[in-house]
Amino acid sequence: MEYSADEFDVIVVGAGIMGSSTAYQTAKRDQKTLLLEQFDFLHHRGSSHGESRTIRATYPEDYYTPLVLESYKLWQEAESEIGYNVYFKAHHLDMAPANNKVLHAIVESCGKNSVPFRVMNRDQLDREFSGRVRIPEDWVAVATEHGGVIKPTKAVSMFQTLALQNGAVLRDNMEVKGVERDGVRGGVWVCTENGERFWGKKCVVTVGAWTTKLVKTVGGIELPMQPLEAAVCYWRIKEGHEGGFAIGGDFPTFASYGDNYIYGTPSLEYPGLIKVAVHGGCPCDPDKRPWAPGNPLAPNTLTPLKEWIEGRFSGMVDSGGPVATQTQLCMYSTTPDEDFVIDFLGGEFGKDVVVGGGFSDHGFKLSPVVGRILADLALSGEAQGVELKHFGIARFQENPKGNVKDFL
Repeated sequence: MEYSADEFDVIVVGAGIMGSSTAYQTAKRDQKTLLLEQFDFLHHRGSSHGESRTIRATYPEDYYTPLVLESYKLWQEAESEIGYNVYFKAHHLDMAPANNKVLHAIVESCGKNSVPFRVMNRDQLDREFSGRVRIPEDWVAVATEHGGVIKPTKAVSMFQTLALQNGAVLRDNMEVKGVERDGVRGGVWVCTENGERFWGKKCVVTVGAWTTKLVKTVGGIELPMQPLEAAVCYWRIKEGHEGGFAIGGDFPTFASYGDNYIYGTPSLEYPGLIKVAVHGGCPCDPDKRPWAPGNPLAPNTLTPLKEWIEGRFSGMVDSGGPVATQTQLCMYSTTPDEDFVIDFLGGEFGKDVVVGGGFSDHGFKLSPVVGRILADLALSGEAQGVELKHFGIARFQENPKGNVKDFL
C-alpha cells in the first residue's frame, strides 16, 4: 500500500524505552512507522533516562519470568545489530526473612519456570561472598544467574537508531494532543500541539507518566495510574573494597524484602559508588514537578536504609549517608497492583489503538519483549505466545485494586 508523507502503518506516541522498542519492532517488520516524542529525544523528564536499571528473572508473579527470559534474548539480539552493549551481565540475589511470603513466591516461580536457583542461609551466604553480603540469622537468600544491569539512555538510543536504520521516521518536540477515529477509511488521525496531523492504520500509545491524561482525553477512560518521583542513592565503597563490589566480578544485583523493599546494583556508572535505594516514591504531576534539589527520602526511610547497608555490607560501604542522591533521575507510573497495562483502548477505536503503560518501576528490563508484544497487538491483533489477562484494562473494573496476589 502506497502512503503519502504523513500516512503510516503504525504511529507510536512516546519515544521512551517502550515506544522506541515498539518502533524498532514494527519498522523491522517492514511497516512504515512514525515515532513521535513530545520533548527532545533522550530527554530527562520521564522514566527512560539515567545510568542503570536492574534486570532479574526472580519475580513472585510467575507470569513475568518468561517475559524476562525472552527479554534477555532480545536485548542480546538488538546489541548484535547495533554493535555495542547496553546489558552487562551479573548474578542476582534476593534476600528476606525465612518466612517472607514474597521470597517463597519467588522460589515457587523459579521452580515453575525452570530457573535454576540456590537457597543459602547466613553462613553459606557469608562464604559465598567472603563476608561482603551478610544477612540476619533468621533470613535466607536466593541466588540465580539471571541478573544484570542495563544502561537506560544508551538503550533508548539503541532502539531509536535501529528503528531509523529500518526505515522509521522519528520526530521529537511533537506533543500529541489527541487521537481521532477516521470514520471514512478506518485508521486514526494523530493530532499534535503544533497543528500537524498524521494518519495511521494503527496507533500505539506509550507515554509513561502522561498515560492517564492522554488516555482520558482520547478514550474517556480513567486509568488508575499514579506518577511517582523516586530518589536514586549512591553510597561510597570504603577504600580497598571497591573491586569486590564492581560489575564484572561475582557481586550481584540484589533485592531485599523486609520492612522495606531495598534494591541495588554493583558499582558501574560511578567508580567507587554503589547504588542502593528504596522502592517507592512521592506522588507527582509530570507537568508540574518541583525540580527542587535535596533528598526526598523521609527520615523514616533513610534511617532504615542506612541500617540495612551497615548490616548487609559488613562496614565495607559507608552507611553514614548517600554521597549522591538524584531526585529527578526516575519518575514512573504505578498501578494499584504494580502490574502493567498492555491492552487495546477499545470503544470506538476497537483494536486500532494499543496502550502500554503503568510499568510500576520494574518495566525497563522488559522493554524488548513489551515492544514485541505491542507490535504484535498493533499488527495482528494478538500477542504471540503471551497470556495478557493480567495486564488488561478491564481488571480495574472488576476490582479497583487490580490483580489479587496471595503473597501480599
